[in-house]
Amino acid sequence: MFKPSKTNLDTEQDTHLEETQTTTPSLGLCAQIEKLVLHNKYQEALELFEILESGSDNYDVGKRTYEALVNACIGLKSIRGVKRVFSYIVNSGFEPDQYMMNRVLLMHVRCGMMSDVLYLFDEMPERNLVSWHTVIGGLVGRGDYSGAFDLFLEMWEEFPVVGSHTFSTMLRAASGLGLVFAGRQLHSCALKEGLGRDSFVSSALIDMYGKCGNIEDAQCVFDEMPEKSTIAWNSLMAGYALHGYGEEVLDMYNAMQDSGVKMDHFTFSIILSVCAKLGSLEQTKQAHAGLVRHGFGSDIVANTALVDVYCKWGRIEDARNVFDKMPKKNAISWNALIHGYGNHGLATEAIELFERMLHEGIGPDHVTFLAVLSACSYSGLSDRGWAIFDSMSRDFKVEPRAMHYACMIELLGRAGLLDEAFALIQDAPFPPTVNMWAALLRACRVRKNLVLGKFAAEEIYRMEPEKLSDYVVLLNIYKGSGMLKEAAGVLQTLKRRGLKMGPVCTWIEINKQPHVFVSGGIQAEGIEEKMVELMAEISKHGYVYGEKFVLPDVDEREQRELVFHSEKVAIAFGLINTSSSTGLQLVQSHRICLDCHNAIKLIALVTGREFTMRDASRFHRFKDGTCSCGDYW
Repeated sequence: MFKPSKTNLDTEQDTHLEETQTTTPSLGLCAQIEKLVLHNKYQEALELFEILESGSDNYDVGKRTYEALVNACIGLKSIRGVKRVFSYIVNSGFEPDQYMMNRVLLMHVRCGMMSDVLYLFDEMPERNLVSWHTVIGGLVGRGDYSGAFDLFLEMWEEFPVVGSHTFSTMLRAASGLGLVFAGRQLHSCALKEGLGRDSFVSSALIDMYGKCGNIEDAQCVFDEMPEKSTIAWNSLMAGYALHGYGEEVLDMYNAMQDSGVKMDHFTFSIILSVCAKLGSLEQTKQAHAGLVRHGFGSDIVANTALVDVYCKWGRIEDARNVFDKMPKKNAISWNALIHGYGNHGLATEAIELFERMLHEGIGPDHVTFLAVLSACSYSGLSDRGWAIFDSMSRDFKVEPRAMHYACMIELLGRAGLLDEAFALIQDAPFPPTVNMWAALLRACRVRKNLVLGKFAAEEIYRMEPEKLSDYVVLLNIYKGSGMLKEAAGVLQTLKRRGLKMGPVCTWIEINKQPHVFVSGGIQAEGIEEKMVELMAEISKHGYVYGEKFVLPDVDEREQRELVFHSEKVAIAFGLINTSSSTGLQLVQSHRICLDCHNAIKLIALVTGREFTMRDASRFHRFKDGTCSCGDYW
């Protein structure tokens, strides 16, 4: 191990970058390497470095050249380059000072070589705050939050006064662990150090409190900031969005616009994600316009979010238009559109896009395979789905995860192969997850396999006894089969465990204004008459509200809620208040029930309208008496 030099190497004379006939070979070669790095030509610099490595001449390499080589390795994130450069530094006898030692540490950190980083750090005879922060930042970046805290406490004994960047990094560690009490302690220390109003620390505190669910504390820190930065606004809005406060996020977005603070691509990504959840197409269009107006029309992150939003709201053509206009695309961009095609039942298009992605040299990841396998599952492309599933580990070295197995279980379930789906769960190379059992449970609901459905439900209850949605699926299996006594038993289990189904709500946007409807509530004039008219019309096409859906001991109010489900009420309202050529877009808080699904298909048929709905399970596009989900959700 080499030791830092006590000599001050910062007094080196400048080296001329251009070669002359009087320049020595070593100075000329080193100057070329430095010049290449200066112009971000890192690969060329490392190729030229091979001459130094060859050792054919006795080159006198100085600190500036070593620093340039370190910067090249950082720029390329090349592990091989790091090993080559570091080996040369050690073998050359060069004695780096404290600054260069920290740069060498950073070089290893940026390339993810944390085992080497910790060894180098332990061997350093002298360490300053930069050394500690570099290693702690590397641990946090790798997700080793506990290790970062251990090192931070050790540093605190040696350097009881640390800077704002270290506090910000440790607040990220607290967020990663979900430990709000650790975040509060760091907050207290920062206040004692006089960093309570530091922009970096405040933004990190807002982020930490938001991710830990303490929105009020995040808001308090934000309110006390003398100058609110873009990062602070983004962190606060992200915290609110994370916990479902979509309307508040939009209000903050408007306030941010009024404040004059510059918005960045993260701002628009947050707003677009909120628009996706709220189903506000008008807000999406405004955010799209703002994104272009603020100069982020080519930004990968924001445009990928825009593709995702349009896909979720049935605007697949708009999503494809945004995607095609993106000058640069990453794997996330491709995944968003592939997943969008799959959700729309356009599996052929999803697979074609997947193949084009491979052709253009974009490596698929586990999310890519989840998107394309979901597309195959939604459209019942069994053979193609299995071929892609088998290719994951064989051709792309991506090991299937539980989510991929859940897709294949759903694929088998859609084909009615429930025994094969059950066998796949048993043969999985890891313990079955809730999602895998849930995929089987959904298949049992559609195929009315009560025995296997009950077994799957019991496995889910054992793993997640407090998850309400799984009880609802079993409830629907019993109701759909006319087994009302068993369905009532599920309700009794819910009551015994203190679980209660919240009010079912549906949101619809009419003339740029959002409206919310609750099951059993009419809330607007003319809706009841419109619903009576619609029920009469679809009855001519075979719709019957079966008694098998009504549970025993249901009073008149509850019976009314069953008839006037919120999605039917919202559609009636939309039909009354829009022209006959206008499609309707809805958001449903729960999984749509079988009766409403059947009714809405027929309403789309008799009205000639198109309805787009996103429920708690998936995306539905009702048109001409059919649904894009293929009656499987």
